[in-house]
Amino acid sequence: MTPAATIAAAIRTDDSATEPAVDPSAAAEDRAPAPVGLPGAGDDDPDERTAAVPAAPTGGRFTRPGGMFSSLRIRNYRYYFAGQVVSNTGTWMQRIAQDWLVLSLTGSPFAVGVTTAMQFLPMLLLGLWGGVLADRLPKRRLLVATQGAMGLLAAGLAVLTVTGVVTAGYVYVFALLLGLVTVVDNPTRQAFVSEMVPPKDLSNAVSLNAANFQTARLIGPAVAGLLIAAVGSGWAFAVNALSFAAVIGGLLAMREGELRPTEPVARAGGQLREGLRYVKERPELLWPMVLAGFIGTFGFNFPTLLSGFAYDTFHVGAGEYGLLNTAMAVGSLAGALLAARRGAPRLRRLVAAALAFGALEVLAAFAPGYWTFAVLLTLIGVFGLTFNTSVNAALQLGTDPAMRGRVMGLLVLVFTGGTPIGAPVVGWVTDVYGPRFGLLACGLVSALAAGAVGVVLARAAGLKLRVDLHAGRVFALR
Repeated sequence: MTPAATIAAAIRTDDSATEPAVDPSAAAEDRAPAPVGLPGAGDDDPDERTAAVPAAPTGGRFTRPGGMFSSLRIRNYRYYFAGQVVSNTGTWMQRIAQDWLVLSLTGSPFAVGVTTAMQFLPMLLLGLWGGVLADRLPKRRLLVATQGAMGLLAAGLAVLTVTGVVTAGYVYVFALLLGLVTVVDNPTRQAFVSEMVPPKDLSNAVSLNAANFQTARLIGPAVAGLLIAAVGSGWAFAVNALSFAAVIGGLLAMREGELRPTEPVARAGGQLREGLRYVKERPELLWPMVLAGFIGTFGFNFPTLLSGFAYDTFHVGAGEYGLLNTAMAVGSLAGALLAARRGAPRLRRLVAAALAFGALEVLAAFAPGYWTFAVLLTLIGVFGLTFNTSVNAALQLGTDPAMRGRVMGLLVLVFTGGTPIGAPVVGWVTDVYGPRFGLLACGLVSALAAGAVGVVLARAAGLKLRVDLHAGRVFALR
């Protein structure tokens, strides 16, 4: 299939295409629905997808193949999911405590932006090498090592904070060290999902991972706000250190014989360039990467922006700051659960979500009060997570297993590696012109990038847009 045909399949809206029925006697566990947006694309109607894959005799309402929680019927994934709920909650507690600690020590949103930049700078410089290591080494053992290192770093920061010797400089150093570990941990976690679940459940598992993360985001900031107000930031770091025991325990408890490990790639020269060339030659991978870079660099600078809105615009304390993050997490969780019900991702959904995300940020910049702002953050969360899960699933489903670590490493690089550039810039704009102008600029960049990438994809596929106002639909036609 030519690149143009591939992209056309990705963004078409012809609903007449449906997936062929699956023979119940076939090995359904190892089959995957062809991802929309890649060669052999199919329909993403959840009802039709469920009908095409018969429910397992022992499956329940929520874990049947094609259901919203279908991946949870897999034992190894359940262990991983449960451990991540605990660990992600602790991680969000640390994020809130870290930002508030730096803001309390310095009184500057710019300093918060610097902290964020230090944490993501290693991803910018070394992110691609993290993907190479994820392809070369056994992923489960690698995750045990990285998660343990993160726990030790959280414990060290807790000791410094509780004893009262912490400074902004210490926080910068620990953020940098955490970023170095994340370089390897992030692409490995992304690629490890395909070893726990069969291909047909991969999109669902990616969405449930996002829902897991957002559930923790819903709980963590609120708990962190209360804990900071009661006993200080240091104890939030201590709780996060303990939380890593859950995810390590889940990894060690997995049944190795039920995993689907990808054969490690032998060490060889040129593997980094090979990964870059692989993406460059596939427009259905390249352009989502480009859009993810713009959204990640400018659109997702919430640690800097929300602290500025809380501290300078609405003049609220740590509890209300935590609630802003919680409001966004409510929307993000809803977006992730909706994504779990959908089938294979479409590029048109990805672009539309990014466009709505940017437009809502622009609108939120003019919010007249705290609660209006919180409601808009909820909507921003819905579309931000829709974009996030769509790009993640599309790239994983469209990538050869031997290249998956490098491709996901590149995605992590472009999505989070731009933060060392975007965070200080947004922090400076917020310091000089105020949080409202900073959020406005981020929203405009995100919306314009989404529109431009959408036009490029449509032209590359030779598509024309037709709007049917009577039916309320937009069609992409050759």
